[in-house]
Amino acid sequence: MMRASESIQCVWDQFNTFPMENLTKIWHYQKGSERKQRELSLMKEHRDQYGLAGNCFDLAIWLLDAFRQAKIQAFPIGHNLGTVNAHVAVIALDDNGGRYLCDLGDQWLNPVLIDKKRENFTSEKLGGFFPGAKIQLIPNEFMVEVRYHRPNGKESRQIYDTRPIDCDVFLQAAEHSQNLLKPTPLLECRVPYQTEVAHWEFTNWISFLSTNHGLMKESPLVGIDEWVMKIHEKTGYNKEILLEMLKLYHAFQNK
Repeated sequence: MMRASESIQCVWDQFNTFPMENLTKIWHYQKGSERKQRELSLMKEHRDQYGLAGNCFDLAIWLLDAFRQAKIQAFPIGHNLGTVNAHVAVIALDDNGGRYLCDLGDQWLNPVLIDKKRENFTSEKLGGFFPGAKIQLIPNEFMVEVRYHRPNGKESRQIYDTRPIDCDVFLQAAEHSQNLLKPTPLLECRVPYQTEVAHWEFTNWISFLSTNHGLMKESPLVGIDEWVMKIHEKTGYNKEILLEMLKLYHAFQNK
């Protein structure tokens, strides 16, 4: 129920090991290139050489291209474009025009149906779509509200504007985002945990795991080298590049 068609799922699954992070942003930014939003060819090169992924704009550009290659209609959506809170995702359409939300930036586990007129749509709580939470979808004409139900009873909400973003507007927003550097390093990824896929997050030198049993805070690490090893274990990112990235954030925070 609510799961995507096999063709959409097949494209999505190519990105199961792609984290969302802002480490690559600061690393590429300091290289001094005029354009900060990387071309897809460069993103693929960085992935092949160093195992890197990127932020929500990088991931959306990459996912859109993968859908295009598979001849699946898809378009970018987003909110708060041009601000520090900008977020983008993708909507893919199945052969019958059914729309599926595909959000690598928030590290969803699977695409999800957002058309309430479809037979298999439900607004019941569902597992298997978002790590460490059940989701509930409340669609309206131009938006869909997602409610996240955590194991401890906590509930949070997010609203997606489901209207397509014009390609030029999307790319301008991407360039703007890649020029905005926050002092806080961030990396989120999906990791196997017991019988589920959990959500691991590194943010501002602390880390924790979100699971179907609750939030597990991890012991603090001492020094950048320990974080390099930890993040490498979770993502496979090149250790030398990780060291560069984390040193850049450390210097940024201690200006």
